Amino acid sequence: MSATQEDDAQTYLVLGLAVGVITLVLLLVLGLALSRGVAPAAPGAVPVAAAPAASITPPDGAGIRAQEGVVVFYFASGSTDLPAGAAEALTPIIGGVGAGRKARISGFHDATGNAEINAELAHRRAQAVRDVLTGLGVPTGQVLMQKPESSLGTGGNAQARRVEVRLVD
Repeated sequence: MSATQEDDAQTYLVLGLAVGVITLVLLLVLGLALSRGVAPAAPGAVPVAAAPAASITPPDGAGIRAQEGVVVFYFASGSTDLPAGAAEALTPIIGGVGAGRKARISGFHDATGNAEINAELAHRRAQAVRDVLTGLGVPTGQVLMQKPESSLGTGGNAQARRVEVRLVD
């Protein structure tokens, strides 16, 4: 192999490596940009200010509403399944807990069916929300489970089947 051919081979090798590195960097930047909108933020990085009003309500009555520091989870009849987006909706609560406040969780139920079974269902729904919070790193000592004075919710049946999470001092 002549010196010119060796120089050409080295040039192609360097160019190939440069193109490979540039491609990897671009893919990394693109991946980070896409994941930023989906991944939950770290508990210490969340601002304490209340998130703007947001509402997600599928047709079965399950959904989430977050407004002025209160996150409300609505449940389908007879279900303890959390609506999609539960972890993301709790971001302002996690931020408040990180700033020294506590999260208070209360479960409500509708007026249909057996009152005793409904009260247990409301409690299990509240536990499901608590489990998400603690799974996201909130210490159990910072989560207060509070049975409301009247666990019978207000509004229509879909609005009554809810769990409310709010920050308290």
